[in-house]
Amino acid sequence: MTLPLTEQRNPASMELDQLSSLALVTLMNQEDAHVLHAVHAALPQIAQAVDLIVAALDAGGRWFVLGAGTSGRLALLDAVELLPTFGLAPGVVIPLLAGGEGAFVRAVENAEDRPELAEADLARHSLTAADVVLGVAASGRTPYVLGGLAHARAVGAAAIALSCNPDAPMSAAADLAIEVVTGPEVLTGSTRLKAGTAQKLVLNMLSTATMVKLGKTYSNLMVDVQPTNAKLRQRAARIVAEIIGASPDAARTLLEEAGWEVKTATVMGLAGVDAPEARRRLHAHHGRVRAAGGEGVRG
Repeated sequence: MTLPLTEQRNPASMELDQLSSLALVTLMNQEDAHVLHAVHAALPQIAQAVDLIVAALDAGGRWFVLGAGTSGRLALLDAVELLPTFGLAPGVVIPLLAGGEGAFVRAVENAEDRPELAEADLARHSLTAADVVLGVAASGRTPYVLGGLAHARAVGAAAIALSCNPDAPMSAAADLAIEVVTGPEVLTGSTRLKAGTAQKLVLNMLSTATMVKLGKTYSNLMVDVQPTNAKLRQRAARIVAEIIGASPDAARTLLEEAGWEVKTATVMGLAGVDAPEARRRLHAHHGRVRAAGGEGVRG
């Protein structure tokens, strides 16, 4: 069987164990430079995936992300950051790691080799046709991920595959394939390197672009950030002040009146309304500040 590119030896690193430290890290840096080009080539498919995910979430569906090993850990890392950064409700984005959450810090033997485990994980969450499933695996052939994609298509959920090899089996198993071809690794088969970097970049794009499309930002500001500590409360005040053109103290007053809801405080300042009216406007406009703020919205 032909090895996938991510498992093949890299001609540039055949003398890896004889290089000086500077030469070694220089080589790694040179190889990492290929990642951006690989991601760039997949941008049309990444954008299509964003549109699929946004459509599902806008309609009340959920976004499942599943993977094994490094791929699954990266997916879990990206997903958990969405709650504090974008005020996303728990259960909207659901990461599933082969072997369970405990596999984040300690590998679970053979979990990635069992496609039925992914089906069981998705079934436990009552996957429906309203949901979307993203499977992530550098090789593009991980059985756990293949099982999850197959189950997604069986129930009518949109299935997206993210891999780092061309013509991957996962691509054929999905409705939409994102193939970020990063080539052989400096350390043969260690896909936590270029492949992992590429997956992290794509996951960042998918989640951030989706949140922007869902109205979780105003311009490039995090208007759904959860101010759960002093640093984030200061950030929230800066965000509100920047948008409405007020002082940080005035913004902080609005935030206190709004129960530290950044969007609510922002609409209060933009439209000159109280907190209940700001919340009503946000609800009517699906949480989008520009629409809820009306004539007071600045460019």
